[in-house]
Amino acid sequence: MNESIGIYIMSAIYIIAGILHFIKTKMYIIIMPEYFSNHKNLVILSGIAEIILGIGLCIPSLKSISLYCIIAMLIVFLTVHFYMLNNKKASLGIPKWILVLRIPLQFALMYWAWLYID
Repeated sequence: MNESIGIYIMSAIYIIAGILHFIKTKMYIIIMPEYFSNHKNLVILSGIAEIILGIGLCIPSLKSISLYCIIAMLIVFLTVHFYMLNNKKASLGIPKWILVLRIPLQFALMYWAWLYID
């Protein structure tokens, strides 16, 4: 895939995902692991981070650091995916097989980001 197209697609994905934190805040709060505190604040902060990092992908001087931060963010988000697998309420009624498939998807997203690091 052409790098410029791929990076803009990735940028759009993270910007849209970040915006969804503000539109679907309650849903994101439900999937937050109980061992985290201040769920609403964490949902808002992670949404802001996704938007900023998505924009950062489009700024050449910020692209590499944004990619590293996206990878780190995805690693942290794995806690949410595992929590959703183990908590009926947090699963939001999503079939277990889909929740399981989301784990390797996280690693695929990390790899995709890694491919663009200069």
